[in-house]
Amino acid sequence: MSMPQTQIERPLKQALKRGWRRRCPNCGSGPMLVSYLKVRPHCSVCSEELHHQRADDGPAYLTILVVGHLMAPTLLMVFVRYQPDPLLLATAFTVGCVGLSLYLLPRFKGAFVALQWAKRMHGFGIAPPVRKSAS
Repeated sequence: MSMPQTQIERPLKQALKRGWRRRCPNCGSGPMLVSYLKVRPHCSVCSEELHHQRADDGPAYLTILVVGHLMAPTLLMVFVRYQPDPLLLATAFTVGCVGLSLYLLPRFKGAFVALQWAKRMHGFGIAPPVRKSAS
């Protein structure tokens, strides 16, 4: 006897890995994003609906948090240890922060969507409404 669709467990760790790779959390092979940050309405491989996602500002906040916690101590260490020219230091760390942010942002967005899919949040996993005939 098979479980109803809403009862089948969705593995969180696997979904997060797939989301980090910007792949469909269901099949892992279809691309999740249609451009840099825009989520596809549905997977082009397995047809899983992805339009339910509500990542909003979560990936941006997480990106800022991670980049800040990585770059701020590194900036302090480089400044104290090597005492480079301030303009060189500012330029190097600006490029580093922007590059790291651009790398992390779509990956965090994919992970957020995958988390919502795995936890059946915001309409993921709910059966479509039954349409009544007009009779």
